[in-house]
Amino acid sequence: MKDIKLLTTHEQLKALSDPFKCELLLRLMERAQTGQQLSEVFELSRARIHYHLKELEKNDLISIVRTEEKNGIVQKFYQATAGGFVPDRSLLPYSTMTETVRQMMISMLDQSRRRILAAPEDSLQEDSGSKDPSEWKYRSSAYEIHATEQDFMAWQKKFSALMEELAVIQRPSPSPDAKLYYFHMLGLEIEEGFFERIEEES
Repeated sequence: MKDIKLLTTHEQLKALSDPFKCELLLRLMERAQTGQQLSEVFELSRARIHYHLKELEKNDLISIVRTEEKNGIVQKFYQATAGGFVPDRSLLPYSTMTETVRQMMISMLDQSRRRILAAPEDSLQEDSGSKDPSEWKYRSSAYEIHATEQDFMAWQKKFSALMEELAVIQRPSPSPDAKLYYFHMLGLEIEEGFFERIEEES
């Protein structure tokens, strides 16, 4: 599986603008699964799941990574072809791209919600007594920050470098006492702020 795959066709964008296909793809980014397994997860018929899998496969967003025979039936395991998908610059003028990116973000929020609900109790207990979030063993924050686009892009490069630095520490194989951490970062320009700031009187 590639880390990042460029979306180069309008058909790929169209496929990912569909909420259900987007949800399927995110599930298959996590692990390889069969159509039967997915039909049980989503409580949908195998025929309907198969239709969406074929659409994703046709657009090179998923592929069959292995097969297993069970009770005389060959089971196909599908997995996403990359850990992330980014529209190619040539598609920027295409109107569907905006909806595709929006849908991917929404589906990722759903994925994060599942991770939070499944997280062990210990990972959500903070017993350090510190009031400084940087000293907590979990992170949950929301910010509204005024910045120029240039400043935001410069910060984003620094953030990406920090995440790569953290990942490199555990490559090629994690240490025996390493724990698994899940990150979800979302940052985008908005038109109206929801956080009201009231200046204190001096």
